[in-house]
Amino acid sequence: MNALLGHGLTLGHYLAFSAVLFCIAVAGIFLNRKNVIVLLMCIELLLLSVNINFVAFSRQLGDAAGQVFVFFILTVAAAEAAIGLAILVTLFRNRRTIDVADIDMLKG
Repeated sequence: MNALLGHGLTLGHYLAFSAVLFCIAVAGIFLNRKNVIVLLMCIELLLLSVNINFVAFSRQLGDAAGQVFVFFILTVAAAEAAIGLAILVTLFRNRRTIDVADIDMLKG
């Protein structure tokens, strides 16, 4: 049972792909300080990389618990995206910008 999906892809391939996604997301968060939408997309990439790890290990170990965790993570990610975009729409209506520096001025 070395191949996860029968296509010659091993657990290491999935972990490497997940690590690349995670690094891209972290780099996007640190390099992007202007656009809030890109920050939200990078957070979604972080969650996706975690999901790939859960599914890969779940498949490798023959246990469905990892796949159950993925459903919970997807639920939280969907709620986070919906609430985050709703906040962005409200901020854009009030401030006419979604620039992080302008939103930072909201501190009391």
